[in-house]
Amino acid sequence: MNDSKTTYDTIIIGAGPAGVSAAVYASRKQMKTLLLAEEYGGQSIVSETIYNWIGTPEIGGQELADSFKSHVEYYEGEYLQTEMGARVTDISKDGDLFIVQTNADTSYTTKTVLIASGSGRRKLDVPGAKEFDNKGVVYCASCDGPLFSDQDVAVVGGGNAGFESAAQLAQYCKSVTILHHRDDYKAEAITVEKVLARDNVTGILNAKTKAILGDAFVAGISYEDKDGNEQKLDVTGVFVEIGQIPNTDFAKDIVEMTKFNTIVIDPWTQQTNTPGIWAAGDCSNIKYHQNNIAAGDAVRAIEDMYLWLEHN
Repeated sequence: MNDSKTTYDTIIIGAGPAGVSAAVYASRKQMKTLLLAEEYGGQSIVSETIYNWIGTPEIGGQELADSFKSHVEYYEGEYLQTEMGARVTDISKDGDLFIVQTNADTSYTTKTVLIASGSGRRKLDVPGAKEFDNKGVVYCASCDGPLFSDQDVAVVGGGNAGFESAAQLAQYCKSVTILHHRDDYKAEAITVEKVLARDNVTGILNAKTKAILGDAFVAGISYEDKDGNEQKLDVTGVFVEIGQIPNTDFAKDIVEMTKFNTIVIDPWTQQTNTPGIWAAGDCSNIKYHQNNIAAGDAVRAIEDMYLWLEHN
């Protein structure tokens, strides 16, 4: 049953950089818009300091989330409404319209949907990882890397993301050690070759992370080597790059997804394979995961959605 009498031009799911950017642009285009999200900020809310949000040299994660909230509230009114604390559980088709269902057993009707629900970093599940979260255990080299200038750090993960993080960290860290639990790296061969060619980068295969060590902050990491022996590295930072978990379960029956549960989009328009549904940010099958990229992708989606509404 539809509990809302309003038919929206668009419903935006998520209030991270993608969702908020979309909400601002949609309201300025006078699209009747509903923003549904559990909270503002996305993944960045857990970051102590963010250095690469364009226009702001340094900003805390919570401060960024607060600025998102303020920007949305500035436009809230006739064309933009919000429902915070709402978790979307399902999207279904009803003729030419969509029904978006939330965990509060409330549903909303809309002509189009923008899924900007983001993703969550896959957490390292070993002793000490939780205790030292944001105390040396971090999940974003671009955001937190500069905090570890001239220090010894480790990167857990041997995929492209891990090697890209290592390449960034090598520019200002004293040393970077990449730990990968398998006997070969998942990253592209040319990337592996270039990154490991740096004097301050070392790669260790068959290294199974066992624990994060330290007192108030990280002081080391222990791992099991290929012979089953436990080894220890003295590091002050551990950058975890073991994948992301897209927040897309609610959309699995209505749009095409990859085997990793990211939403397949047309990179030219951000459209999914379902007419009337777009996706932007980390929940989509994009190559790079950054706040600024997510924001730009969402703006592109709104531009396309506006034209689509004009012709449908």
